[in-house]
Amino acid sequence: MGHKVVVFDISVVRALWETRVKKHKAWQKKEAERLEKSALEKIKEEWNFVAECRRKGIPQAAYCKNGFVDTSVSLLEKIERNSLTRQSSLSKERDKRSSPFVFELSGEHWKEFPDELKEQTHLKEWHINNTLIQIIPTYIELFQAMRILDLPQNQISRLPVEIGRLKNLKELNVSFNRLKSIPLELGDCEKLEKLDCSGNLELTELPFELSNLKQVTFVDISANKFSSVPICVLRMSNLQWLDISNNNLNDLPQDIDRLEELQTFLLYKNKLTYLPYALLNLRKLTLMVVSGDHLVELPTALCESPTLKFISLMDNPIDNTQCQDGDEIIESERDRQHFDKEFMRAYIEDLKERGRLLIVKII
Repeated sequence: MGHKVVVFDISVVRALWETRVKKHKAWQKKEAERLEKSALEKIKEEWNFVAECRRKGIPQAAYCKNGFVDTSVSLLEKIERNSLTRQSSLSKERDKRSSPFVFELSGEHWKEFPDELKEQTHLKEWHINNTLIQIIPTYIELFQAMRILDLPQNQISRLPVEIGRLKNLKELNVSFNRLKSIPLELGDCEKLEKLDCSGNLELTELPFELSNLKQVTFVDISANKFSSVPICVLRMSNLQWLDISNNNLNDLPQDIDRLEELQTFLLYKNKLTYLPYALLNLRKLTLMVVSGDHLVELPTALCESPTLKFISLMDNPIDNTQCQDGDEIIESERDRQHFDKEFMRAYIEDLKERGRLLIVKII
């Protein structure tokens, strides 16, 4: 019995491979052009430009005059402008308030509250930031008129259980402190509308008792260590804004569609591999931001939705950026996370302004 031998003309084989090489080079060129035009590549370019300016301590305007090419959108200026705008807006709002009802404290020379504060129980707002204060006094329960507790960027390590007795509290901001837990008594503040616990880095859960907060519309628990969306958050029926970015999420709960009023959902810098179809039931959802480097599956209808703006960050432009000499741009992790949030906010606003809130598909 004989064997069949297949013989190829070497010229045919060579022509075949030359054709394949040409096609591959053409694909590479097309891909390079696509990336060059990509909004994400542009944002990375802008970020590197900003990082260089900050590293050398040179104002961006002067930096450009020295021969460096300015990118069309300067995110550093946008971040600073947004910050100044918010400060100006906050200043105007405070000017409108009756100052006898507002308490303000700022500066690292403050390590504890002044003794006379306990006598001012008529206060409706506390605005305390950038101090070295670690403890909120238990006498806070005496401030029954309290509406706003604005306590960002301090050294607060715990909240007293007495905070649950502030029945008129509407806003609580304890972002970028050193909290490792939230007291379950906070669930008694049933008039609460805004809760910001972002940037504490060590928070892993919220107590189930916060399910009682039915008037909450805004929750920010980003830059912590949540491995799942807290059950209590899923029961906040009026929630419109949820930021759980920069945590340890591997998946989303199948009953995420309980949040029927949700409009903005920020999920970037997690480890999600898929997005559940339950998201399609969130009829009021208009903006969702996720990191796309781990995603392998997502409902096609998300990208086809006429109302939902879906941004997939395939290569996160704010992830662990370093200077050329290897030194960290931001020294502390907490400061870096704060700058990340400002950068992402500027990124989204920039895309909105340019009408380029794009759908970036996974490839």
